[in-house]
Amino acid sequence: MAGRSAAWAEDGGRPFLAYLTSWTEVRTDSPTATRLARLPGYITHVALGFARPDMTYAGNLDLAGTGLQFPFSGQVLKAAIAELRRHQPSVRVLVSVGGWGHFGWDARNFDALARLVKDLGADGVDLDYETADSGCVRTPEARIACADDARSIAVLEDLRRALPRPFVLTVAGWSVGAYGEGRFAASEPRYGPYVGMMLALLRSPAAAGIDLVSVMAYDAGPKFSPGEAFHAYRNYWRGPLALGIQVLPPQSGGPRDTVERTARMLSEVLRDPKGGAMLYGIGLKPPGATGPDNPDDVTLALTICVALGLEGCVAPVP
Repeated sequence: MAGRSAAWAEDGGRPFLAYLTSWTEVRTDSPTATRLARLPGYITHVALGFARPDMTYAGNLDLAGTGLQFPFSGQVLKAAIAELRRHQPSVRVLVSVGGWGHFGWDARNFDALARLVKDLGADGVDLDYETADSGCVRTPEARIACADDARSIAVLEDLRRALPRPFVLTVAGWSVGAYGEGRFAASEPRYGPYVGMMLALLRSPAAAGIDLVSVMAYDAGPKFSPGEAFHAYRNYWRGPLALGIQVLPPQSGGPRDTVERTARMLSEVLRDPKGGAMLYGIGLKPPGATGPDNPDDVTLALTICVALGLEGCVAPVP
């Protein structure tokens, strides 16, 4: 049944949200052969990336105008979701809207998105609100104000209105999105148009519509601390919170998310009873020979499972 409530958050379970990159899926006409249908049960949420906020959707599971790049039809995708649920009934399948380059927020069409979610039999949406420049600055009162504040809140409100509970709504937060004020005013990197971009949204009444926040804790430069970012988000968000791990090497000069680094970062997350992890993303492969210092999606998923103390870690992602 689509739109089931997130019972995993109520029983003390730790979230593990994994993005599945649509353009890397298996080219097949068989739903059972897809990566999606064969995901292991320790993944609590799978986010299908990425749909356009200004999508067109004609119905009948036609994915052509949605932004999703699966190499198979919408009918196969719907059947793959059903097959995944047959083996892993507790997983939450989300359509992720936004992502880098999908900046059509002013022309957002969440009625179309809601119809797509319902037609697929998915459980909700993941909001990956990104813009070319959020325009964040520090005010003389030592607060962060962003040109995008009003729009980001309106996007969240419109999305929750289009898909009310029990549909699940998760939010991906920019690495430095909770920096800039209070004890996180000096957190590095201190400057840039994205520092504090999530503060207005997380402080708004609209945040009550969020079920889970994940932190894109990567590609923020050599001075960035994922643990510091996790604590900054926790300062404003009291619900389930997932620390993001990246398969691809960073392009910003920061450290690689190796097996050892991932396990070390998540050991800190374990101190938080609602802490978990996010993986970006299933289907992505790093360049070069893989190993503990250059892990692929399979290795990082297993590392996260073990580090969080989840069950069934012997089952790899396909």
